[in-house]
Amino acid sequence: MGDKAYYRVALIRMASPELTYEGRAGIKRGTLLSVTLRGKIHKAVVLESCEKPEDFEALPIDEVSTLFYDEISMNTAKFISDYYFSSFAEAIALFLPFDSAQRVRDDEEKFAALHPLPKLSAAQERAYEQLKEKRKALLFGVTGSGKTELYIHRMAEVLSGGGSAILLMPEISLTPQMNKRLKHYFGDKVAIWHSKLTKKRREETLEAIREGRVRIVAGARSALFVPLRNIELIIVDEEHDDSYKAMSRPRYNARDIAAYIAAKRDAQLWMASATPLLTSYLRNSCVRLKEPYIKSEKRYRFVGGETLNPEILEAVERNYRRGSQSLIFVPTRANFKYLYCSNCGKTHLCPFCSVGMSIHRAARALKCHYCGYTHKIVQKCEYCGHEPLVSDRIGTQEAAEIIRENIPDIRVEIFDKDHITTAAKLQKALDRIASGESDVMIGTQMLSKGHDYPNITLSIITGLDYLLGISDYRAAERAVGLLHQIAGRSGRRSKAEVIIQSAREEYFSRYIEDYEEFLKDEEEFARELYPPFRTLARILISDKKENIAADRVKETVERLERVADVEIVGYGKAPVERIAGRYRYSILLRSEKRVPLLRALHLVKTKGMEIDMDPVDFS
Repeated sequence: MGDKAYYRVALIRMASPELTYEGRAGIKRGTLLSVTLRGKIHKAVVLESCEKPEDFEALPIDEVSTLFYDEISMNTAKFISDYYFSSFAEAIALFLPFDSAQRVRDDEEKFAALHPLPKLSAAQERAYEQLKEKRKALLFGVTGSGKTELYIHRMAEVLSGGGSAILLMPEISLTPQMNKRLKHYFGDKVAIWHSKLTKKRREETLEAIREGRVRIVAGARSALFVPLRNIELIIVDEEHDDSYKAMSRPRYNARDIAAYIAAKRDAQLWMASATPLLTSYLRNSCVRLKEPYIKSEKRYRFVGGETLNPEILEAVERNYRRGSQSLIFVPTRANFKYLYCSNCGKTHLCPFCSVGMSIHRAARALKCHYCGYTHKIVQKCEYCGHEPLVSDRIGTQEAAEIIRENIPDIRVEIFDKDHITTAAKLQKALDRIASGESDVMIGTQMLSKGHDYPNITLSIITGLDYLLGISDYRAAERAVGLLHQIAGRSGRRSKAEVIIQSAREEYFSRYIEDYEEFLKDEEEFARELYPPFRTLARILISDKKENIAADRVKETVERLERVADVEIVGYGKAPVERIAGRYRYSILLRSEKRVPLLRALHLVKTKGMEIDMDPVDFS
């Protein structure tokens, strides 16, 4: 075995403290190991060499792998663990290691795209030249302005120079169409990466990345952590999307970590959106694309009501009879968000979570969207005995039933998390729309995810007033952003109509023509209170016993009150008071600067406490 040496290691994915193991001399920092702890084999990563421990006998390292994390991956994981309050081992588990045993192909052939690159308009050319000059920029282009064409041109340049590129997309819903476009130009040099890949496909793709056969990786936030060499370009498409934020530890935001990695790897960073976040708009050099690539006439009309009323149904039927396709956005999946009693006003709640249960008529069941608990649809109020219970707010399934009942023979496609559960199902649904097998798309925010629907000539947007009224400082940003995103799905090839169901016509109509006007107004709203002028953090404390959770919150608040430069915005029961039998309390903090806030949070952090930096979900 040669000279013995000792190493501090972190067990991958675990929140356990760093441990010391014995091994041969010369094992480098970042090397992946196999070690034994309490009779079980674990993967671990070397943090540093250390002195022989004096007070215990170190266990031997079982195996030294050829896999390793490079120094930038190690440092980024350290940043993630410190900033987002996870263990280092949980943070490094996000990354996929490089392999020193795999031969990295020295591709001496000059890269050439498989087909001529898409022709750019004069406006695109101007934007492209501006973007190329910047290390970090926001491409602020209206829907249909041809942002993807700029990505393709820049990727081709990067590959020609021997570099690699990462294209981040909000979630799996974007991959089929983008995959097809990228493959058309770059062939096997492109790989799609997301959590739904089969084990075999994942291993094949990883091998191609490690060997350098794949030079463009496109996919959801996990694509940011693949072992790609010579990264020269990172693109964050639809940068406004909340799905870039992880909702479990480490609660990182892929958009922000992309900026961190780009800076460390000296890569160019492009963020792009038709409805960028106020934070991105104010903090980055901005390049505008104000006109769609193909200009078409679009007429906006506001209607009243809270469901698919006769005016909306007539518009859908008229569009259907002329052989065109329609899109209907509703903010809720399933049938209705809540089932409630018209006598006492109480909502039928999940017994384990303090939220209303949604009707899923196809399954003839009520389902909790938080813990998954399901039971049969009830008619009688459990509080006062009144029946029948009534429902509030239309959802995708109910909207589909209303359309089918009122327009015979119409073919409906539902786009929500209940119906589109895999990339394959998404691709088939998109194919049916593209081929004309379906006449109407009904869906939630999934409809806004950047797909190109060339034959949609009618968009109907419902639920904006509900979204605008949610207790969240970004409610207006989400509502106005969705209006632009959904409206932008129609009229890509010919004139179109957009019907907006809202009682707030005066408010929304101000921003229909230019989202930048909204951002300027929102800047004044956010000043002195919200990001990017202030940093927010949320502490979540939960326990099966309510009094224990409440006492822990009180103790934490008392400690925070003694800290300077950190404001306690509010604390108490979380909006969703109970999930899976655990009582939930939250504390919302605000600070002008990040450092005092991070220092305060590290001071009060205890086991079982969840800390969410830069939160996007306050439920």
